[in-house]
Amino acid sequence: MQSIKTWCGIDVSAKTLAACRWRDGRQEAREFTNAAEGHRELRKWLGPGARVCVEATGVYHLQLALALRAGGVELMVVNPRVAKDYGKALSNRSKTDKVDAATLLDYVQRMEFTPWEAPSAAVQELRELGRRLTDLVHTRVEEKNRLHAKKAAKLSRVVARDIEQHVEHLEKRIKAIEATAIQVIRADDGLRAHYENLLAATGIGARSAILLLTELAVLDPTMTVRQLVAYAGLDPRVHDSGTSVHQAVRISKIGNARVRATLYMTALSAIRHDRGARLFFARLVARGKKKMQAIVAVMRKMLHGIWTAMQRRVPFDNSVLFAASIAASLAQAESSDSAVAAHQPEPEQDHPKGRSEAKELPQQLDPVPAEATRSPHRKKSLAA
Repeated sequence: MQSIKTWCGIDVSAKTLAACRWRDGRQEAREFTNAAEGHRELRKWLGPGARVCVEATGVYHLQLALALRAGGVELMVVNPRVAKDYGKALSNRSKTDKVDAATLLDYVQRMEFTPWEAPSAAVQELRELGRRLTDLVHTRVEEKNRLHAKKAAKLSRVVARDIEQHVEHLEKRIKAIEATAIQVIRADDGLRAHYENLLAATGIGARSAILLLTELAVLDPTMTVRQLVAYAGLDPRVHDSGTSVHQAVRISKIGNARVRATLYMTALSAIRHDRGARLFFARLVARGKKKMQAIVAVMRKMLHGIWTAMQRRVPFDNSVLFAASIAASLAQAESSDSAVAAHQPEPEQDHPKGRSEAKELPQQLDPVPAEATRSPHRKKSLAA
């Protein structure tokens, strides 16, 4: 183990790094940008023989942690709850980035040091492949939109054909990157188990599973569901001011947009093909929620189930995740059936209302999609 000459605590945010170091008997504070250039400046400022403590802040601290480890810095990543409780124990009266950095400095000097374990090479490779896959898919969508506009305008066949060729090339690259990502997953026991468990869910296809693992496999496994929801930007944002400003509550969108985009597609697929998700969505809409609000609720629900499946290493089970909605629908059906049966005429009487209305209720609660009628063995949708 190297001789420690510098201790440092770093408070990480989306754009800045507030660092507080102890070196040669002096404490100094400085701020850096949370980007590659700022990471290099920070590493130079720390000097040789440095030991650093940062909070686990999901996507924001990962690149910094990898850069510090590559530079030979001893690094400890602590749970935000631990850092917060330690700050309370120090009776900190203020809450600023500089104060938080000083708290982390005190923590790394006093507490037992636990080295941070970087994500495996397979996880890091999958992260790069998954993000490249997302970029290619977005580029293909943009090119298809341009192609549609050019064909509608009918101005240049040469340009239209060039765009068609580019789209064909992009589709080949997408298939190649996706195949490589699956190879990386299959070669790693942990990733393969997560991948297969996610595929057990209705609404999560091969590409969705790849993109979800790309962003979630690098996270600290001790993160709570609330922290994960905030990481995805699905936490509520309230905007009230005085007595006149009361904006509608919306999601913050301060988080990983890639996770949100993938969850949106999986939620749509689950609502369409899974009975529990469809009932959950329908009940929210019936209570007055807008359709987009109900979709976001399904996204959050799916994220809870995904994280639980990953932490417990069990297959994703839609019936367990949406069990409450299914139970409520069954209770409603039984209640309606009893109420109708109490006033139902004798079977031999020819009465226009003799048929129990409860027979129609399951169809109203659980409408069968047209696709299911045509093909009962339809495969799960590969949401992208």
